[in-house]
Amino acid sequence: MASPSFVPFVDLAQQHHPLRSELLAAMAAVADRGDYILGRSVLQFEQSFAAACGVCHGVGVGSGTDALTLGLQACGVGPGDQVVLPVNTFVATLIGVLQAGATPVFVDCDLKTGLMDLTAVEQAITRRTRAIIPVHLYGQMVSPLALRALAKAYDVIVFEDAAQAHGAEREGLKAGSVGLAAAFSFYPSKNLGAMGDGGMVVAQQELVAQTVRSLRNYGSTRKYYHTDPGGTNSRLDTLQAAVLQIKLAHLDAWNCDRNRLAKLYDQALSPLAHSGIFPMVNDSGSGHVYHLYVIRLTQDCPVDRTRLQQELAAEDIQSGIHYPVPCHLQPAFHHLGCGAGNFPIAERLSQEILSLPMFPGMTDNQLEYVVETIAKVVKAHPVLI
Repeated sequence: MASPSFVPFVDLAQQHHPLRSELLAAMAAVADRGDYILGRSVLQFEQSFAAACGVCHGVGVGSGTDALTLGLQACGVGPGDQVVLPVNTFVATLIGVLQAGATPVFVDCDLKTGLMDLTAVEQAITRRTRAIIPVHLYGQMVSPLALRALAKAYDVIVFEDAAQAHGAEREGLKAGSVGLAAAFSFYPSKNLGAMGDGGMVVAQQELVAQTVRSLRNYGSTRKYYHTDPGGTNSRLDTLQAAVLQIKLAHLDAWNCDRNRLAKLYDQALSPLAHSGIFPMVNDSGSGHVYHLYVIRLTQDCPVDRTRLQQELAAEDIQSGIHYPVPCHLQPAFHHLGCGAGNFPIAERLSQEILSLPMFPGMTDNQLEYVVETIAKVVKAHPVLI
């Protein structure tokens, strides 16, 4: 096999190249109209993306973090409320809860999937619990049926963090359609990414969507008339909406390619199980959209993660760690009162996980080179018995 000269972690240039003329035409149309703020393309994309999620309402905002904050506020979550969330997530989930004025309550995660532990969620619910935030991590959803059962039993809101799960499906439900509302990010490297920042709240109820529309625009329902003191300036740019509308038509095909590549990874990596290397488990079949392809280097692996990353980089293969420091151990949030040992599964995963290159259009040759390089590194460090 001829070795690729370079295997990027994500290749956006390769993704955009076939769409170049469409993307430029869409951006030129916005420029010709001059409707840069809350223009025609924003409404069009809001409607299209909401429909793709299986809900009626979508409201574009400035970022995924703002989608979390404003979405929670629109769902009535605020000071005095507790919100249960996984500690194994990007810090934006926690920031959204704090900016909404609520109190975060962390729970641990499942060792094999990285998803939030729903048994721990049930144990964490109190009379003050207002919402649960399932994080659909790596492109795989937390069980929708189990979430709905919990929400019904304890009369709490489900607010999905779907920032890594555009187009994901499980148990017959799409990401974004499980709870009262959901937050998405359109950060460029997402399965559906903008050419800049952006986010969206999708919602089942019109009132929630109307509230987010007001909050994103200075708390205003009409120009120079402000009814919500919690309003801010967080609007999805019209140029970004135009780009996203073009790319949305390709999302399903891109996700199918990601899922296909993940199956190839699973098969190619299977001989390394005896060396303590395991892919994170897929409980969703074709509904897993593999925003990230993550492996675990367990204690039985003869090479540590730092060394493997260095060896991969030496062979021009990029990799990542999602996430090296769980939320409860981040210095900015020590005041929340958690410490090392509080969430042992998340802490263990933070030391074991490694994200391998994964993007639509990645070639079989590139994938084989990644796995062959990992195998070569492992073979150079035999297990000592």
